[in-house]
Amino acid sequence: MIWYKDFYAGDSMKKKRKRVKWKILHNAGQLDVYVITLSSNPANLLDIIPSWELMQKYYPKKGLFVVGVDKGYENAMELAGRIILDVFQKTGNLDVRDYFLEKHRQQTRKGPVWKSCF
Repeated sequence: MIWYKDFYAGDSMKKKRKRVKWKILHNAGQLDVYVITLSSNPANLLDIIPSWELMQKYYPKKGLFVVGVDKGYENAMELAGRIILDVFQKTGNLDVRDYFLEKHRQQTRKGPVWKSCF
């Protein structure tokens, strides 16, 4: 599971972002917390997954790229809409996947890559 560095959090979760992330990564139970990820289906933009589903042993977590968390399904849907609107305002299109993957690549770069002259 990959987490976007500046992942979105709902109003009730802003102060607890790090704690919620830690609990999700360590399979601690959290009721009514939803994770917003890049969609597993290319035809969709985002997926909203209840955090309790991620606790299941065989849930496919390897391909998940988390961009937000919120408490309550309705709040998570509003946050997903806000994420899509932010991407549209910044890029002028709805290519959410490419936007977040490019931002993630930029954030994880360690520094300049030097090529050998020889």
